[in-house]
Amino acid sequence: MNGMGSGARSRTRTTVVLAAGALALAGGLASGTTSYAAEHPATGTQAPEQAAAPRATSEPRGYFDARRATGDRGRAAELRSTTKASGRPVARTFRRSLADDALLEYDGSTGTVRVLENLDGYLTGPSAKSAAGVAMGYVRAHHDALGLTTGDLSTFHLRRDYRDIAGIHHLSWTQRIGGDTVFGNGLQAAVAKDGRLLMLGGSPVSKAAAPAAAGSARIASPDAAITAARRDLGETTTAPGPRDVAERVLFVTRTGSYRGWQTITMSADHPAVSVLDSASGRLLYRRPLSSDRSSLERSTGKAVDYFPGHRPGGTPHTVDYTGRGWLGGKATRLFGNNAHAYSDLNDDGKAQKGEEAPPKRGHRWSYTLQPFHLKQVSFCDNPYPCSWNPNKPYSWRVNRKQNTAQVFYYVNNWHDHLLKAPIGFTEAAGNFQKRNATRHGVDGDFVDTQTDDGADTDHGLPDGAHIDNANMSTPPDGIRPRMQMYLQHQPGTSYPDGDPFAPTNVGDEADTVYHEYTHGLSNRLVIDPGGFSTLGGVQAGAMGEAWSDWYAMDYLVARGLQEDQPGTVDVVLFQYDGAGVALDRTEPLDCAVGSAADRCSGGATGHAGGYTYADYAQVAGAPEVHADGEIWSQSLWSLRARLGSRTSEALVTRAMELAPANPSFLDMRNAILVADTALFDGTHHAGIWEVFAGRGMGFFAGSLGGDDAAPAPSTTVPPSGNATGTVSGVVRDRDTHEPLAGVPVTLAFQGGAGIANPTAVTGADGRYSLGPVPVGDYGKLVVNGAGYDPERTSVNVTPGGTTRDFDVRRDWAAYSGGARITEFNGPDYGDFGCGPRQAIDNSQATGWSTTTGDNRGTPTNQFRPKHLVVDLHRTVDVSAFGVDPAATCGDGGSASTGDYRIQTASDGTTWTTARTGTFTPDDRGRINELAPTAGANGVRYVRFTILGNQTPDFATSCPDGPYSGCSYTDLTELEVYGTATP
Repeated sequence: MNGMGSGARSRTRTTVVLAAGALALAGGLASGTTSYAAEHPATGTQAPEQAAAPRATSEPRGYFDARRATGDRGRAAELRSTTKASGRPVARTFRRSLADDALLEYDGSTGTVRVLENLDGYLTGPSAKSAAGVAMGYVRAHHDALGLTTGDLSTFHLRRDYRDIAGIHHLSWTQRIGGDTVFGNGLQAAVAKDGRLLMLGGSPVSKAAAPAAAGSARIASPDAAITAARRDLGETTTAPGPRDVAERVLFVTRTGSYRGWQTITMSADHPAVSVLDSASGRLLYRRPLSSDRSSLERSTGKAVDYFPGHRPGGTPHTVDYTGRGWLGGKATRLFGNNAHAYSDLNDDGKAQKGEEAPPKRGHRWSYTLQPFHLKQVSFCDNPYPCSWNPNKPYSWRVNRKQNTAQVFYYVNNWHDHLLKAPIGFTEAAGNFQKRNATRHGVDGDFVDTQTDDGADTDHGLPDGAHIDNANMSTPPDGIRPRMQMYLQHQPGTSYPDGDPFAPTNVGDEADTVYHEYTHGLSNRLVIDPGGFSTLGGVQAGAMGEAWSDWYAMDYLVARGLQEDQPGTVDVVLFQYDGAGVALDRTEPLDCAVGSAADRCSGGATGHAGGYTYADYAQVAGAPEVHADGEIWSQSLWSLRARLGSRTSEALVTRAMELAPANPSFLDMRNAILVADTALFDGTHHAGIWEVFAGRGMGFFAGSLGGDDAAPAPSTTVPPSGNATGTVSGVVRDRDTHEPLAGVPVTLAFQGGAGIANPTAVTGADGRYSLGPVPVGDYGKLVVNGAGYDPERTSVNVTPGGTTRDFDVRRDWAAYSGGARITEFNGPDYGDFGCGPRQAIDNSQATGWSTTTGDNRGTPTNQFRPKHLVVDLHRTVDVSAFGVDPAATCGDGGSASTGDYRIQTASDGTTWTTARTGTFTPDDRGRINELAPTAGANGVRYVRFTILGNQTPDFATSCPDGPYSGCSYTDLTELEVYGTATP
């Protein structure tokens, strides 16, 4: 829900009421956002959309990493790199020495080990050596097979070695090259308490050289780096803030190394970790940090355990703050070891005197909620109390102190819950405490807890950026996180049609606060060797939302505060938000696969019942971290039902610490298996496999990394035998029928028994052969060649070998094949991953977003056509155009291309209209083939013009209507098919 994923926009910027923008916010895809279809997933009815705010000033910037491939050409190069690494004789010999269930994956960017683990055992035997000695001894003995040289070994420096509550050592080594620390890469290992090596990874860099000394640097000081990072984030104030830090790093990519500045801008409106090239000032990396809930004197307060009015858990009771170690006995403000809670009414990130919450009397915070009885809001008193009047300035003052005390209780209670066994989020693991060892001179790692955030940003009312939301920003260990809780219900709107969120305070609901805080848990445990979170914006981001949901409801159910009756569907999140179960999530956590319960509606998948891996990117009709996270949270709830709460808590938490960077669902399934080996000697392996197979994550499931939005499901548990086979065939051009050389063919598979995602590269005759792999049914054998549309098929591998030939289609407009954008009008949102080039990147996960009217995105009812011109790099006889008109960059379906015109030219000057028409909602999310009606031969240039979008009754609905199409107009993909002109 109120857990904004990294890179997400505010609720008021999002367009679909499934999460009313609360959960429907994208979390850090390359574009910075993803979009929902403009239909309510639960009902299929048209949902209202919020008008768009100008991107340049009001939105958090998205996730960006120059090391990661974002186009077809880069992905193909990475696959070739992994094939080269795994195909070396030393790698083959090493692989044969591993246990049958061992899994080795090379990083396509570095060619070194991403993760090595045994899904049914350990990598080594017991040892009396130190944990660091065990891990580094293994690396020294097998460095060549892991992709390293002897010279690389001297670059590693042990940064961290901590023991979790199960006795497992978690170790990380950073790398130093040329005097600079490498950003993001290094070594990570886990060693069991008896000295057996559990896993190894980290994607270290090999033979990387420091860049030659350059002339004058564009960014020459820490302050200049912070200013540049804040400017990149779109901050109105670019001067360094008191909590911003910067340090020099070496940033290593597949094609070169850069000296840069790593910054952490916690004083920004949208905190982020950034890396900028010191020589050119170019952005190299950006990760948003916000995730989108005796006789001594004693300090006490009143609080509810769930939310006001709920039975049980909705009745205020006295809490001994001092007895629980949260506050001293003579405290006068809510500032203890674990949290500082205050009302940041003007959202300046500072606690002014009038924003603190002093005790009601003595040292007692004995405030209780004073209900608001609003006749125009049916939710109020029916069944739960409201806490303010959105149409009356300063009405939030009535319950300001009560809410601050309530959130202080939740935050401290959650700190204590996560600290205890079997979870064990300790100081050593990176939890949030003032007494933590600090970095960068920051004064403690407690949670900076800001309630009623921005309540007074519009003359006694919250403005549109401070309503219907909550978030948690989590920097690396040693720098304190920031939690923000908002009021709900947009002033000046009706309930529920204008805004379905009731006039409550999100901080009054336990699962909201626990959800947000748990973003801190996952972002502190799933980290790179340098301690930075690696939760990306696709599958890892979805799991980030799911973990936050799961831990919160696991706790509430275990304590009898939330029902979970056998045979019923009742584990519902965020009930205090307003109207309807599906307001923030499409289904409850306990929806079983195939359930016929009304609450298990299936979202936008087209089927009823709980979700499986086959539903990825379908829950909301497009990839979206909150919606796709429901697959993972329901899977973990099934695991809880099978193994119990405490066992599941132990396995899920330890698995986070054992996970590789930017994990997929299957990476985390494997980490849970490894955790079971360490904690319970593999006792639960069979049950774990059965649970995940039941949710589509069985043995033959496959995902091409954590950024794969189209993984392949499997409902199969591991086979009992060890039979293997191969897959071979020929890859040809569909139009010319000629064989294609140098094209990677990959089998998506992470079930163990060798190399993850085995890949072969076609020879000069177009032939490939990969394997041996376990015999069975695989859902994803894929060709991914530069300039060609990815082609995917399922395959049954038999002991005698299986043949699969491919005919792949050349997309002459693909940037990866040499095409270029030579002209466009409107603003360039390339910094958001939404620029014109994203329309020709062979990916429907990203696209071109432009404005409807002026370049500022001002809502308008005067549509101004936008166009782009593609140079195909050579002349082509066009057989068809391919267009996905869907909205992108977080815009609602109304921003999708409607009326269009396609023109062609041989010289870029004399244009012929080749096709015109209108796209409808039925055309979204797919490549629609359009045959040219003229101008098909000798085409070098293609001009695509958007003449209108899909806003209903545009002239009358805009500019004041609730549609993002009034401000933005989008195109996801443009492709051109045919043959080269003779």
